Amino acid sequence: MFERITEDDERGQVGIGTLIVFIAMVLVAAIAAGVLINTAGFLQTQSENTGEESTSQVTDRLQVVSTIGAIGNDEITTIDMSSTKSPGSNDIDLTEVTIDLIADSGSITLTHSDSTSSTEFTTQAVDGSGNIVTDENDLHKVTLDLQAISEVGGDGSTGLAEGGTLELRITTASGATTTVEIRAPDSLSGKSAVSL
Repeated sequence: MFERITEDDERGQVGIGTLIVFIAMVLVAAIAAGVLINTAGFLQTQSENTGEESTSQVTDRLQVVSTIGAIGNDEITTIDMSSTKSPGSNDIDLTEVTIDLIADSGSITLTHSDSTSSTEFTTQAVDGSGNIVTDENDLHKVTLDLQAISEVGGDGSTGLAEGGTLELRITTASGATTTVEIRAPDSLSGKSAVSL
């Protein structure tokens, strides 16, 4: 059934064939290993980037410390919010922040500016400098002029009336959002400012 190979020439040919097959297997395994290592490195980099972006969307947000409303003609005409960055967040550039103001009569998106208007808000450093919040101790005042924003009054009034409510959604550049509920007291007469 099996012929016994006795000639040296024939034995050498069998050995070379085996060696060629072995080398081919090693080359294929090396190429496959290289592809796997490259793919693993790419996936690791991508997962790290995704993790950092997801963390930023959760932690890089403004924290509102206090909210004060200035009163004029028995309405809240201006809102000043003292804010800082939340614990664990990176530096926040206030010029890239947007505020979605939602009232009963409509909604509007406000952007940062050097002066308040119907579509803009201002910031001022209290304990810090510039428009970048770098530390949890950096306090910045965010000011909204409700007299200029027509979506607040809606009925010809120039501010937030007694008992009125607003919702503010403060969104940073990374996409992290802080929601602030504003409710005016039922009576504003005789007051010049009120805590909200």
